Amino acid sequence: MLNQSARYFIPDPSIWPITGSTALLCMASGAASWFNGWAPGKFVLLTGVAIFIYMLVGWFHTVAHESEGGQYNKQVDVSFRWGMSWFIFSEVMFFGAFFGALFYMRVLSVPWLGDLEHKLLWPDFNPAWPAAGPALKDPFTPMAAWGIPALNTFLLLSSGVTVTWAHWGLLKNNRQQLIWGLVFTIALGLTFLGCQIYEYGHAYSDLNLKLTTGAYGASFFMLTGFHGFHVTIGCVMLTSILGRCLAGHFRPDHHFGFEGVAWYWHFVDVVWLLLFIFVYWL
Repeated sequence: MLNQSARYFIPDPSIWPITGSTALLCMASGAASWFNGWAPGKFVLLTGVAIFIYMLVGWFHTVAHESEGGQYNKQVDVSFRWGMSWFIFSEVMFFGAFFGALFYMRVLSVPWLGDLEHKLLWPDFNPAWPAAGPALKDPFTPMAAWGIPALNTFLLLSSGVTVTWAHWGLLKNNRQQLIWGLVFTIALGLTFLGCQIYEYGHAYSDLNLKLTTGAYGASFFMLTGFHGFHVTIGCVMLTSILGRCLAGHFRPDHHFGFEGVAWYWHFVDVVWLLLFIFVYWL
């Protein structure tokens, strides 16, 4: 048999890519049809979610089995690192587009709509952020930075510390430190999500702040909502890694599955810090 270190690993044909594509098709078509009044669309959406979860569990299991079976050499490890790096770069571009839209609204469009030329159309419009826009008259209260947002910032920054502590434990082959570090990280992430759900309820019921509240409401919920979605995905990934750690997976010299998830989690932390500064504070 050819030495594994001398060749690049080529996986067997897999059903998981087409399974995932089917799940995404069901989720997208189900959501679109449901939102447009077709009642069975929600069942198509739920079917897609179920297929997607099945795909995640199956694909994670396959990759873990291949990794623990010694089929991944250094060359495969480098390809994984490049793949995760490009994935995180695509996420940077994703959030960069939303931050760019926020910058355009705050710095360019709102002052432009309040200049002398447009005072003839909207004489009562105050071109100051936060603003819903000149045409929306429904009053709202912007979300304050100090309170739940500040608490969530503390929670996520703390989770960055705990996942790093877990990584140190793995490098020292201290399995107890590794596992408890992951447990603390997941707990902090879930607490963050719970606080964000409470914050959304408070925004809707007490502040009259909704996705339909013009420029401010749309930017607030799109940025924080997509970030919350990424935290949810991160918690799923961390839980999967925790399960593998409990099963005895990963070694100090071979653990990119852990590292890749830690990279992603640190990215989520940095994005939230930017959100706290530019969406809540300034």
